[in-house]
Amino acid sequence: MSKLQLIATAPMGLEAIVARELKDLGYEDQKVENGRVVFAGGPEDIARANLWLRTSDRVLIKMAEYPATTFEELFEGAKAVDWAAFIPGDGEFPVEGRSHKSQLTSVPACQKIVKKAVVEKMKMTYGTEWFPEDGARFVIEVILLNDIATITLDTTGPGLHKRGYRKLVTEAPIKETMAAAMVLLSRWKPDRPLVDPFCGSGTIPVEAAMIAWNIAPGLRRTFNSEGWPLVGEEIWERAREEAYDAVQDDIPLMISGSDIDPGAIEIAEAAVKKAGFARDIKLSVLPVAKLKPEGDYGVIVTNPPYGERLGDDAEAEKAIRQLGLIAQYLPTWSFFALSPTKTFEQNFGQNATKKRKLFNGRIECALYQYFGPLPPRQKD
Repeated sequence: MSKLQLIATAPMGLEAIVARELKDLGYEDQKVENGRVVFAGGPEDIARANLWLRTSDRVLIKMAEYPATTFEELFEGAKAVDWAAFIPGDGEFPVEGRSHKSQLTSVPACQKIVKKAVVEKMKMTYGTEWFPEDGARFVIEVILLNDIATITLDTTGPGLHKRGYRKLVTEAPIKETMAAAMVLLSRWKPDRPLVDPFCGSGTIPVEAAMIAWNIAPGLRRTFNSEGWPLVGEEIWERAREEAYDAVQDDIPLMISGSDIDPGAIEIAEAAVKKAGFARDIKLSVLPVAKLKPEGDYGVIVTNPPYGERLGDDAEAEKAIRQLGLIAQYLPTWSFFALSPTKTFEQNFGQNATKKRKLFNGRIECALYQYFGPLPPRQKD
């Protein structure tokens, strides 16, 4: 089979991080677009990308892209795809859809048209009038943007943020993909301390530990495409073996998390244990005002509480002020905080070195980045 056009979807603002991850995995042939990175690959790359991408939401196959201002154009474009090369006769193939700034505004109607087109094409190939749809799952999505239809096949299933270690969650948790992105943006390395003083359910410490030990984030879960003939069990087995062989769990960690809420720490402890870091990540019930990080050149990566989560803007501002006071006593440390609070810098007590616009779910935030000095290079 010739190379497929694969799409790694990205939360808004993280496209460059997803592109860097793909480059590190060896995918140089890529194109960064809004909300996604397009790259070339085969069945093996579907498995590798799903297992390894930390900041992407899902991996899709681009099946077709064409102008569609009428239902007839939408139908004919979808029917032109060789669906039987991907979907077996018993495959389940639901169609999902979205439309933005396009003449075809009715999403349910577009979904029905694409479904009909796929069925008609598969009838021609398989010589049958009926499909049981009781086999592997092949989720088709039609996206209409500026009258261009993009039709994709979802290789992932539940979003890539669902790593499998977090069952219970605290209120308004940060997604695993966003937590990983924050750690990657922080320049942190395992030979430096990392602290999250508002750790909630423990996501940032766990993601940091997985990065430190080079653990593929998808190792603990399954994917839709594991049941696909296109990819096959052998390819998935090889990809998983490669991922297991790459783990470096002999690296000592200096990662800790704390939270004022004992219930949150209880949830964090369960997640840390399930992820396999019970002995390596230190957790404690502690208000931020009593935080006393040890060591030099450490990194604080955190998602401080804010009014919508606390129900109290004053308490959120107080927490940020306390974090800022701690920063005054840690001149070699770097601070990275994701917050929607417009007065964050004012409350923290200094302007950020850099700000990056990101979205925590649907909440517009900024990643406030305060870069401290890097550790001196070790002499051989």
